[in-house]
Amino acid sequence: MSVFKDGLLAGQVALITGGGSGIGAGIATRFAEQGARVAVLGRKLDKLEGVAQQIAAAGGQALPLPADVRDFAAVEAAVAQAISTFGQLDILINSAAGNFLSPAAGLSANGFRTVIEIDLVGTFNASRACFQALSKQGGSIVSITATQAWVPTPLQCHAGAAKAGIAKLTQDLALEWGSSGVRVNAVAPGPIADTEGMRRLAPDETDARSRLERKMPVGRWGRVAEIADAVLFLVSPAAGFITGTTLVVDGGQSLVGAGDLFG
Repeated sequence: MSVFKDGLLAGQVALITGGGSGIGAGIATRFAEQGARVAVLGRKLDKLEGVAQQIAAAGGQALPLPADVRDFAAVEAAVAQAISTFGQLDILINSAAGNFLSPAAGLSANGFRTVIEIDLVGTFNASRACFQALSKQGGSIVSITATQAWVPTPLQCHAGAAKAGIAKLTQDLALEWGSSGVRVNAVAPGPIADTEGMRRLAPDETDARSRLERKMPVGRWGRVAEIADAVLFLVSPAAGFITGTTLVVDGGQSLVGAGDLFG
């Protein structure tokens, strides 16, 4: 990567939850390339430091913030540290997520609750903790949801419920916070290669992946960079009149439905 000091996000500060790997790390890297100073938040400090070091090596600025999005006090403290370090906060990306395959009849109450707390409660916690700072800057929030929010998907009732909640939360926060200058949107990725989520959902390269790719209208899985670019659009001036919207970036998967992809 190379950092563009006069990029789209020059002078701005972004906090990315789930920033230590996968889509979150890709977004952090893309934002840094476009001139933003970034704070990456997650549970595993070593992964966060790895992302921060890569950004720093390319000439960017990144701050690792170890915290669990389920813990509001920890998130609030991390947000305060980011603001103390960079002096402001302009963008929040909610990318922290947890998922696994399980039939509803075999899913434990704790497993269901864990995904809801990481995905949905974590999105609220970070959004609430960042609101005051974002309202000062006329900021932007983008949350990562998923097409399971409205496409019935086998073995995914927990993730679907959490992601549907994020989509609705996005609309409600956009309605309430628009007058404070905060835009709130979401991105719903389809199957994205080289992410932990897809390694769990389709671990068999020769069977599950090929079956899924054949059913995709575009004939392939997406790339992390494509999601990062969609998020970049939503936080950029080009999307200044867009709020309360979920942008679907799924290669057309939701047009044909989940079917037996994960069955």
